[in-house]
Amino acid sequence: IVSRIRKILSIKKVGHFGTLDPIATGLMLVAIGKATKLFPFFLRYAKIYEGRIRLGISTDTYDSEGQFTSKESRDYPDKKKLAASMKRFEGEIEQVSPPFSAKKYKGRPLYELARRRKIYKLKKNRVNVDFFRLKKYNPPLLDFTVKCSSGTYIRSLAHNLGQHLGCGAHLIQLRRTNIGDFSITESYTLEEIKKLTEQG
Repeated sequence: IVSRIRKILSIKKVGHFGTLDPIATGLMLVAIGKATKLFPFFLRYAKIYEGRIRLGISTDTYDSEGQFTSKESRDYPDKKKLAASMKRFEGEIEQVSPPFSAKKYKGRPLYELARRRKIYKLKKNRVNVDFFRLKKYNPPLLDFTVKCSSGTYIRSLAHNLGQHLGCGAHLIQLRRTNIGDFSITESYTLEEIKKLTEQG
């Protein structure tokens, strides 16, 4: 996205305020010129996501792009138990980053180490989850919405939920809809930005 914006606007100094996972879509804040210096302030903003989790099996990446790490389970919880389990992950929680992520360990991205099957021990990060709500449940699929602090891995939330329920789980769909007061409803696609630039 950053490289495309550079090309469209013919501006070298372009930066983003927060990456998205490979399977994720949605809102990304992009800054140009001097606005890139505002990164530390935007980093504090809470984010809202909508997504889908598949219960019954876990993966090494905690999402649908990984390899299965458990046998499939059909011991799905009922709706009441599921909602109560999701509630346990609200508030300030400790979370470990997924093995395959851009987070760095001793200067190296975790995905590099994970691909080489390197063993390392990560510290738990404190993150805040304002809410983790069930929107729709059709076993083994559940749709959710979550509001969380910057640095929260939704993949880890999905994985940990599966561990807590005892049936395993992984993330299969994710869309970021809000960053602070910025909403996806007021955003522009790359195609729209290109068209507006061509129109002057």
